[in-house]
Amino acid sequence: MSTIEVSPQAADVRVNSPEPLAPLPRPATPAQVIKNDAEAIAVAERLAKVFAEGAARRDREGLLPIAELDVFSQSGLWGINVPKAYGGAEVSYVTLARVIAIISAADSALGQIPQNHLAGVAHLIADGSEEQKNRLLAGILQGLRWGNAFSEKGSKTVGDFKTTLRRENGQLVVNGEKFYATGALLAHLVHTVAVDEEGHVQLVILERDAEGLTVINNWSSFGQRTTASGTVLLDNVRITPENVIPVWQAFDRPTAAGPISQIIQAAVDAGIARGTIADTLAFVKEKSRPWIDSGQEKASDDVFTLAAIGDLQIRLHAAEALLWRAGEFIDLALKTPNEETVAAATIATAEAKVLTTEIAILAGNKLFELAGTRSTLAEYNLDRHWRNARTHTLHDPVRWKYFHVGNYYLNGVNPPRHAWS
Repeated sequence: MSTIEVSPQAADVRVNSPEPLAPLPRPATPAQVIKNDAEAIAVAERLAKVFAEGAARRDREGLLPIAELDVFSQSGLWGINVPKAYGGAEVSYVTLARVIAIISAADSALGQIPQNHLAGVAHLIADGSEEQKNRLLAGILQGLRWGNAFSEKGSKTVGDFKTTLRRENGQLVVNGEKFYATGALLAHLVHTVAVDEEGHVQLVILERDAEGLTVINNWSSFGQRTTASGTVLLDNVRITPENVIPVWQAFDRPTAAGPISQIIQAAVDAGIARGTIADTLAFVKEKSRPWIDSGQEKASDDVFTLAAIGDLQIRLHAAEALLWRAGEFIDLALKTPNEETVAAATIATAEAKVLTTEIAILAGNKLFELAGTRSTLAEYNLDRHWRNARTHTLHDPVRWKYFHVGNYYLNGVNPPRHAWS
């Protein structure tokens, strides 16, 4: 695979557009089914080379990665956390984090889009019925993409949901408005959360073309521009009980749901840092001039530049080491879920999230300092790295990670259980 075929329709679709986009068709052929961890890494590395080629242009022109996304989900990487018992590879969360980091280094928008899909699959595995798992996981392995409709921007906190699930005239009906709906625009199914009459938060699986479901392409952030995010309107969307998963149970007992969601976010940031540093190295080697006082013939021989590059690489490797360590803790928590293993996984993931956040933002700043004024030219679009890092790391504040980590080690207080912890 060296090129991606882009249809005229796909090439014309841009972010933050008033033009409606009809739901995309389901895949005409089944997706590849990845068999093991090594294959997952190999497929990710192959795709990353292709995705990197158009990443700067897609960001600059606001082109939604429709063709790339089809290739991505058809590759089988969106089904790698499906258990072996249901036909999947059931890769470790170390491998899953590596896959997301590899893709994100090439194009962090593409790396982020499957975040909520993969987390949704984990919720289905943990709390879905046997019928739901058999039916929905089979669809995942065939290449169906889930798009997120989770957060709401008008509520008091991120965990305060106004979207409702009610029974009316013998039918279940969902009403509400969602934002930050990563991937929903280009999904085959949309998974949303709604509060039922008993106050429980339920995960509801909807067809992308369900009557009353509208996805608005109005994501206008300066970073992570092409994540197919925006607004989802739910107007009396009718569903059947078979598509309701009691997701509230995931946090009513000790499960790895929180750290699973978080490790994918941290992996995106690690990938952003990795891609930024790679572009820094290339620019300094190929285009930057040595500073007049350095006495060097090449910018790559400047002693201060060399020291700064060394610092960046050390910090990146430290962040990645904590990221892979967090994956090991999550695997243990999945194997033996209890208060201790889940708290340890949550803390390990929080530690990784701190360092991946810091290196992603630092790398974006250092790129321009080390590469020089020429690196700010629009033709290179290198500012996308800083914009992506600054935007994505706002997902949840790392200042609270420091608090929970400190409270855990000093006072023995376990961190809270929710999707942002």
